[in-house]
Amino acid sequence: MSYTIAIAGKGGTGKTTIAGLLVRLIKENKLGSVLAVDADPNSNLAEILGVKPGRTIGNILDDICADHQKVPAGMFKDRFIEYEVQKAVQEEDGFDVISMGKPEGPGCYCYVNNVLRAVMVKLVNDYDYVIIDNEAGLEHLSR
Repeated sequence: MSYTIAIAGKGGTGKTTIAGLLVRLIKENKLGSVLAVDADPNSNLAEILGVKPGRTIGNILDDICADHQKVPAGMFKDRFIEYEVQKAVQEEDGFDVISMGKPEGPGCYCYVNNVLRAVMVKLVNDYDYVIIDNEAGLEHLSR
């Protein structure tokens, strides 16, 4: 059984700090495996956790859009994106972290959110705890 905790609320209320503290609490008390998900386009969760930010879902989508030849012949684009996102999960000491990154256009997070959701459906069962640091507002919860 895994537990998912999503932190949401107004901007500047400490969502990222709370998410980081929860990851630290789980890690230090050895409560189980934890995936830290930075679902905020203003990605700061990796830094709060004391690690260098890695490749984001936004970076992956930008790379594939810039060069469609990156998708191997015979592989569906969606499957390749999923593969690249799973490779982008950073394995750290006591936790893993993945970041949504920037949107594909001004204020448009639909596709990036869909990719994150699709990968999360598969990853969530690999962890005891999933901590999600969301962007400000509540509309992303409906996505």
